Parts: sequence; C-alpha cells; structure tokens
Amino acid sequence: MTDKTIATHNGNFHADDVFSIAALKHIFPSFNLIRTRDLELIGEADIVLDVGGEYDPDTGRFDHHQRGGAGQRENGIPYSSFGLIWQKYGLEICQGNQEIADAVDTGLVSTIDAIDCGHVEGVAQGISLSRTISMFNPTWQEDGDFDSCFDEAVAFASRILTRFIASAAGGINAKDIVAKAIDNAEDPRVIILEQYTPWKTTVLALAPKALFMVYPSQSGKWIVQAVPVELGSFEDRKSLPKPWAGLSGEELKDVTGLDDVMFCHNGLFIAGAESFASTMKMAEMALQA
Repeated sequence: MTDKTIATHNGNFHADDVFSIAALKHIFPSFNLIRTRDLELIGEADIVLDVGGEYDPDTGRFDHHQRGGAGQRENGIPYSSFGLIWQKYGLEICQGNQEIADAVDTGLVSTIDAIDCGHVEGVAQGISLSRTISMFNPTWQEDGDFDSCFDEAVAFASRILTRFIASAAGGINAKDIVAKAIDNAEDPRVIILEQYTPWKTTVLALAPKALFMVYPSQSGKWIVQAVPVELGSFEDRKSLPKPWAGLSGEELKDVTGLDDVMFCHNGLFIAGAESFASTMKMAEMALQA
C-alpha cells in the first residue's frame, strides 16, 4: 500500500527530477509515482516536483520553473527541484547531521542545480553526472519507454546519493582523528596517522607547516604522501626527492639505502615502504632534499 502520490513531469528527464525521486525514496518507503503534465493529476498529488509552477514546501510543491524561480543560495546558485527537495528533506535523509547534509549539498546537489539552471560558472567541464543521467533517456533511434528508463536512472541516482552521503560522513568523522594527529605531531612538517582517514581538507585548514603525511595502506604497508598546496591541486608544498621519481624495487633501494622501500610515483607525490621506520626515514630524507 502506498502512502503518498508523488508527481513529476513525463517525457525527457534530467538529473534534478531523477535525484529528487531518489532522495524521496530515503524518506518514503513506498509511494505512487506519476509522471504527467496533466494539471488535474498534479493538483491531486501529495508532492509535486519539477512541474506545476509552484514552490511551497509546506504543501509539497517543489517547482522552480515559475517566473522568478524558487530562490538561490548565498553563492548565487539557483535551486532546481533537487535543491528544493534537499532543503526540505536533506537533514532527515542524513539522520539529523547538518554538517553531512551541507557537505552533500555542496558536493552534489548544488552542482546538479547549477547545471539544470544554466548557472555553470565554476562547474567542471567534461562528462558530468547530470549528463550521465540524461543519457538514460532513450535516443531518437530507440523505441525505449521513458518511464522505465526513468526508473533505471533513479536506481542509479539512488546508489550515487547513498555513496555521496557515506563519503561526506566519512570525511566529517575523520576530522577529529586528523586534528588530533596534527596536535600530536613531534615535527609539524610530518603528520602521522595510525590508520588511513581522509586528511586533506583538515590538514590544509589546520596544519600550514605540514609537508608530508605518513599512514598505513590497506595492505598493511606504509605510505608517505606530499601535502598539496590546495584541494584538487597537482602541486605539492614540497615534493619527494627527484632521484626517486618512478623507481621501485632494487633501484629505489639503491638510491635510498633502505632495504624495504617499494616504490615512488613518477610525480613525486607518494612513495611506500614495508615498515613504518623506513617510511619515516623517507620522510626525513624528503625534508632535507
């Protein structure tokens, strides 16, 4: 038995309406979905998104195509239906954690909103998640059913949304661990993590002197990694020694004098050894290089 009727437009679909339905699946275990532009059916629905010409969260109306739109964020990115749904239900979807809800909005929701509303300044070029969703629509050469294709796109988007939430939660929960490691560092230039946790955002914010991170890999080996100058940058605050570039095995052992070193990336941003002691020696060498 369905508890609610949710309406969106029929025909060609986009990331905003697809992700809106994916988000609502987290709130309502079951519902009756209708894809239509029939105003009578739309008027009878409990929740209407991306169609209907009205934004009123109190009455379950989440369109943004009406004159004047449906508002925008402080950074100027307008809300599409997904952003409006996220404003209403995002905190509940994230189990009351506002920091996680905000992180998902920043990393996923606002980008989809920006593309849908044509506010693409600062949005990365190339294949986007929005374009990927659009590719679920049948092409002009196919006889596919739009509604079944929409269901496939929603299933895909649901998985993406779940992973975005998990990733945001992981990064936020790691902050305290990384901050403690920064406080406990004997040398502020080398931060040691007892287990791998996402560290870049916290280190860049709290450790301006940090040059290298040392942490265990999932295989039990140890890694030394250079700290980038900023998130997403391929430039590091300090690179590993140039003579190590691209070496592994015996060649790297000969250059470093360490018996259990394994590799150094040609980009000089990451290297590894079997033991913590050797990895720390590699960090020391890198500091002196």
